[in-house]
Amino acid sequence: MNSLARLMPLALLLAPLAAPRPVEAADAASLAVLSAGAIEPGVRPALAAFEKASGLHVTLAFATAPEIRQRMAAGAYADAVFAPPAVLDQLARAGQLAPARAAIGRVGLGVAVRPGAPQPGIGTADELKHSLLQADSVVFNRASTGLYVEGLLKTLGVTAELEGRTTRYPDGASVMRHLLVGSGREFGFGAMTEIALFRAEGLVLVGPLPPELQNMTSYAAAPVTRGNAEAAGALMRFLASDAARAVFTAAGIEPP
Repeated sequence: MNSLARLMPLALLLAPLAAPRPVEAADAASLAVLSAGAIEPGVRPALAAFEKASGLHVTLAFATAPEIRQRMAAGAYADAVFAPPAVLDQLARAGQLAPARAAIGRVGLGVAVRPGAPQPGIGTADELKHSLLQADSVVFNRASTGLYVEGLLKTLGVTAELEGRTTRYPDGASVMRHLLVGSGREFGFGAMTEIALFRAEGLVLVGPLPPELQNMTSYAAAPVTRGNAEAAGALMRFLASDAARAVFTAAGIEPP
């Protein structure tokens, strides 16, 4: 028997182990979720409860709305996406999401400052405008929240005055970290839920935007067409349950 013949059985044995796993392949007992970051305080405990009830292992990644679009377009694997309806609509038109959806809830905008900083008045539109003009620095993100804040500053007529005092970050968490180590009269905008994530570190929630200026962003979940349909379907049913709603409400995510 020549050397090639002797090696052939070993090659056949190792072949299944050496074969690369396709990116699209999913473990039937696992579920991958790609979620907007603003709902993290509710999503983490909700998915932990789902894991316990279903026996499925959930992997979770957070991203801004623009990043979710980019990752999905680049072929990132996920079984379900949690995002604002406009993002889900765009992904659905591209054939990436199944029609089924489960509402998660709504998140409003608030103002935060670092520990020990004077708290600005934000109770009315006039108070908010005055406080912004007195601020040494105004900080917000470049995601959905930041797009709304851009429009808000224009509505208040303070965009030009604040041009040299505005700092923007890709995501809300970076805004909160900046505020924690900042100085002077810094004024931060963010989703109420994201501000809550950093209160244990000392970040101060001044309060929500005045009712006449408030913007509530809705979030929902949808299964990915090439994902684990059975697991994603179980997740959609869980998200519609009273148990999930209680978790979201406790995290500051208002009912749909």
